[in-house]
Amino acid sequence: MKLGTAIAEIMKREGIEILCGYPVNHLIEHAANANIRPVMVRQERIGLHMADAISRVTSGRSIGAFCMQHGPAAENAMGGVAQCFGESVPVLVLPMGYARRISNIEPNFNSSQAMKAFSKSSEPIVLASEVANIFRRAFTRLKNGRGGPVIVEIPADMWNEEVPEPLNYTPVLRTRYGPDPVHVKEAAALLVNAKRPVIYAGQGVHYAKAWPQLKRLAERLAIPVTTSLGGKSSFPETHPLSLGSGGLAVPRAVPKFLGEADVIFGIGCSFTETNFGVKMPAGKTIIHSTLDPNHLNKDVECRIGLVGDAGLVLDALLDEIEKTVNSDRDASAVAAEIPTSHKEGLA
Repeated sequence: MKLGTAIAEIMKREGIEILCGYPVNHLIEHAANANIRPVMVRQERIGLHMADAISRVTSGRSIGAFCMQHGPAAENAMGGVAQCFGESVPVLVLPMGYARRISNIEPNFNSSQAMKAFSKSSEPIVLASEVANIFRRAFTRLKNGRGGPVIVEIPADMWNEEVPEPLNYTPVLRTRYGPDPVHVKEAAALLVNAKRPVIYAGQGVHYAKAWPQLKRLAERLAIPVTTSLGGKSSFPETHPLSLGSGGLAVPRAVPKFLGEADVIFGIGCSFTETNFGVKMPAGKTIIHSTLDPNHLNKDVECRIGLVGDAGLVLDALLDEIEKTVNSDRDASAVAAEIPTSHKEGLA
């Protein structure tokens, strides 16, 4: 089995149905032969954005993939890769590389080295016999933990190399991890006893598909919800407890309710400081639930950290909260306050 055929077969087994590409990259033909649909772009960065979208709209269940020509095409793709890294989006990036004998000779662009700083992992294929191990590592990183781009560079002189048969590759596992039960109890007590709590939901809710649990928590404790731009639609904006989504421009209710909050619960978010995010007011009691422990106390000080999948965090919180709060609290007062705040902002 030729290397390109083996790579396409691995991608097929992992459920990839579309390969966005910028020619020339011989994987395009191999993918087409494996019934993976090639979608060609006229600018490399756009191809990355398309692959990014595939991962986002499927909550990471279908991994977006993009391949491109070595040299200038790989150079032009760097902005799209960096965007995926900055926004924690799992995307498989498959640049063609220079032949191995000249891959480290200036001024040849080496993608696996140049993109390492803003990828979850990055490695070249140097032995055809190792292709299954390389992609096993790649897809494990794509399917687990915080999202991000993974680079596998395919040198131009390797397409005709043979991969041992039968191909030893089984689709990799997808696993989740959850929060410390002690911290769950502390967080539940804070939320139950809070006078003016607010939930700030990020894109982690989408990747966990934890929309029902988020809605149930908001309704059980009558907590208004705002979202990041990445988390937009994780809570229905037609819901009476929705404050709306915030970015560079925000509905007036968002800063008003955050400013008056005694507890802010961030779920599936990083609280990264950015001009395109909601600014958290200083001096608040913050519960921070994130998939990545490196986010804790990175940009905002948190009282309690709940590290893990947003769905598992919300399930654990609801189990604890419903031990003492067994029916939905009256949300009429806060629900009436939200549209009033919106009207004031438009006056």
